[in-house]
Amino acid sequence: MVRYAQFAEQHGFDSAWVAESRLARDALTPMTAIATVTSRIKVGAGVINTWTRNAALIAQTFATMDELSDGRVMLGLGAWWDPLAWKVGIERREPLTCMREYVTVIRRLFRMEEVTFEGKFVKMRGVRLDVLHGAGEKPRNIPIYIGATGWKMMELAGEIGDGVLLNYLVSPKYNDTALEHIRAGASKAGRRLEDIDRPQLVACSMHPDADQAIKLAKKHVTMTLGQQPHIMKASGVSEDLIEEVQRIMGGWPAKPGGIEKAAEIVPDEVVKMITASGTPSDVVAKVKEYMAHGCTSPLLLPLSGNPEYVIKSVVEV
Repeated sequence: MVRYAQFAEQHGFDSAWVAESRLARDALTPMTAIATVTSRIKVGAGVINTWTRNAALIAQTFATMDELSDGRVMLGLGAWWDPLAWKVGIERREPLTCMREYVTVIRRLFRMEEVTFEGKFVKMRGVRLDVLHGAGEKPRNIPIYIGATGWKMMELAGEIGDGVLLNYLVSPKYNDTALEHIRAGASKAGRRLEDIDRPQLVACSMHPDADQAIKLAKKHVTMTLGQQPHIMKASGVSEDLIEEVQRIMGGWPAKPGGIEKAAEIVPDEVVKMITASGTPSDVVAKVKEYMAHGCTSPLLLPLSGNPEYVIKSVVEV
């Protein structure tokens, strides 16, 4: 991850984002490592959840990384997802209220305020960042992005976020509806849609042979159909296909061979609709389509296992 971020910086990319979803790697350790070996590229958390870290700890951690990186970090917050949250004992209730409280308090802490706050999920009693050296009392200019999939969270992001991190494996047409809700939220706060940054995670699969690229992407698409159907439904994938994929997979975790078996019924057109897959020119064309539908900065997630090839090819096309 660190090497790819360095490679991206060398090829003119603007940012590197680290996700935190399954219990594989946390986001903060790689972000810190990337920040120490790069000089220009921005480093984003895309995203961490609002349930497993106290709001003050998040503010403390990102203020530290902000100082370490000379002001290059970005905080992305998400509502997490089940069943992982349930498996570790987290009951995700009222995610909109939780998100609002976290963003409100963290932003105040970034401004170096002393915060007293009594919410449902966040409680602060005279808390402030106790920074005596280095950056001192200087406010931290750390943008806060909200990772949103549902329409209500989109509206909240438009109302209180510096940006919204749009999800992946959705169609460009999904973005059109998302923009309506982001705009509605922004208007509540007297802001315009243009005031809200809208980076988007774009799943891409790149290969000189377009058919091979689609084949390489299909396993990941199939897993998401079975594992996170709400994303697929929001993007317009038929519920009949989602249900059949889930049946063949045998639930989640999938039974042995279930993903491979289910992938056989996923049409190539579904992969093309919700990913940027094909030759380098195909991928760039699809990325531009996402940008034409409201994405301000595409964040490429290579499904084809060849990040350096993707980075070089995108720059060259």
